[in-house]
Amino acid sequence: MKRIGIISDTHSTFDEPLRKFLAEVDEIWHAGDIGSVELADEIAAFKPLRAVYGNIDGGVARRIYPQFASFRCEGVQVLMTHIGGYPRHYAPGVAQRIQQLRPKLFIAGHSHILKVQYDPVYDLLAVNPGAAGMYGFHKVRTALRLTIDGEDMRDMEILELPRG
Repeated sequence: MKRIGIISDTHSTFDEPLRKFLAEVDEIWHAGDIGSVELADEIAAFKPLRAVYGNIDGGVARRIYPQFASFRCEGVQVLMTHIGGYPRHYAPGVAQRIQQLRPKLFIAGHSHILKVQYDPVYDLLAVNPGAAGMYGFHKVRTALRLTIDGEDMRDMEILELPRG
């Protein structure tokens, strides 16, 4: 069993409210727009980090982190990217990757809008954790955490913070 924190669009922000919310997780998964390699290192020093690069992340981050990450957590196949879309509105090429990799959990960022949606076409849970950072049009900062136990995903919790 693992507790997972899911964040995106930090844009170089990893402050005390995020740390407090993510303190009890085993891993943090970052769906891009980290902001800097230094921030990624800071998050990785806090908790084990899996990340993909986003459209604002520069060349160094793009050499360290992939555009797509596909991995297994417990019994759940995961696919994560930054610009991914959502069920029936996936970004170009994403549906093809989903068909090939058959994830049960698809994670994307970019929109700055928190969205959790079941996709009956591909039988997966599509998650966008919204934006955890201060930069962007969003009024509320968001992050998620959940438990993955075998093939079971449960106990999802949402953090909502004013953008300050």
